[in-house]
Parts: sequence; structure tokens; C-alpha cells
Amino acid sequence: MRDSVIKAALDEPRVVEVDVSNLQVPSGSAWTAFTSARWHVSTWPDIPIILVCSDDQRRAAIKRNAIERYVPVYAHSPGDSELIVDTRRVRRRARAELPATLSSLRGSRQLISQWLHEWDRPEAGITAQTIATVFIDNVLRHTSSAPTLVLEAGPRTVAVAVSDSSHRPAVRHEHAESGAHTVSGLAIVAALSRAWGSHPRTDGKTVWALLGPENYL
Repeated sequence: MRDSVIKAALDEPRVVEVDVSNLQVPSGSAWTAFTSARWHVSTWPDIPIILVCSDDQRRAAIKRNAIERYVPVYAHSPGDSELIVDTRRVRRRARAELPATLSSLRGSRQLISQWLHEWDRPEAGITAQTIATVFIDNVLRHTSSAPTLVLEAGPRTVAVAVSDSSHRPAVRHEHAESGAHTVSGLAIVAALSRAWGSHPRTDGKTVWALLGPENYL
């Protein structure tokens, strides 16, 4: 359930609404799957997640487990007048499915340059291209899937994301003796971005990085 909600949020609807009126859970703690999903997407893409539950007992169980602190719960599907969504978050978004070949490295850089120039955001180009290169290179090296590239530009940030069909999360590794992080592509991503992460999906994962003006090269 958590990964399905995350996948829905990564498609960037206005809000992710989940009707749990008839959802059977093994225990009260299982409701925390929704707070976990919200935590995963809180930095990017920061899409609101809400629950709709018409069953009084289930709604009470959700409240007992403090889910409402992070995920609003409604007795019925809220209308626009009830739902508070930040309408100022205007974003431009582009997506491309790339082949599982080395040509995707150059192709992704060309696409990013093209999209950012169309959006009048060329200043983010070098950093975004560098991060996309790292992500796509990791897909080609460590999975057998074709990468999917997503670029998003908001008023003050640019996000780069790459999805693949591997469920293995992207992580930075530490040196066995010193405990320090080893120099790797993801170390470069961490140095060049405001934040980055790896989101699980039902069909694989999405690795992303959020860039602010302080990250532009």
C-alpha cells in the first residue's frame, strides 16, 4: 500500500486521495503505512496525501494511531472548499523514456538543456545534467532496465528524477574501516543538491535530487 501511494504521488496529481472505508488492516499500526508514504514524498514532490473513511470505527482507529498528525482524514471526499492545497506551486514537468544504452547519457543531457531553455531556466543546466548523468549511469550499471527521466522546474527549485524497474534502493556506501562515505556518483549528487533520495515504487524505484539556486554551477 505504501509504495502504491508513493507511486501515485510521483505522478504529481493535485492531491493523492485514498479511500480506506473498506480497507482491512492486520493491526492498528498498519495505518502508519500512510504516514510513511507522506514522509517519503514530503521533500519532493511534496504532494498532499489525504485519507477518506466513511466508517466511524476505522476513522477512530486511524486517529488513535496519530495518523492525522501527518495525513488528514475526512469522513467523505472533500470538495475544493474544504481541501487546502497550495495553489502557488506552479511547476513545469517533462518526462522521457530512454533506452537501456549508453546513448541515454548524452541524450538525457540534451533533453535537459532543451527543456530548461524552453522554461527560461538555463542556469540550472550544468548541475541538472551532471546529476542526471550519475542517476542514469547507475541504472545502466546496476540494473537491466531502461531509465525514465523526469525534470521539473518550480518557482525556486529544479528537480531531477530517474526511475527504473529495480527495487534495490540507491544508497551511499561507507568505507569498511573508516566509516566515511566513499567517493561515488551519489556522493557527487549529495554535494550538488539541496536534498536527494530514493523512493520505492510498486514497479521499482525513483531516485531524485532537488536543486536550489545555491547548487547551480
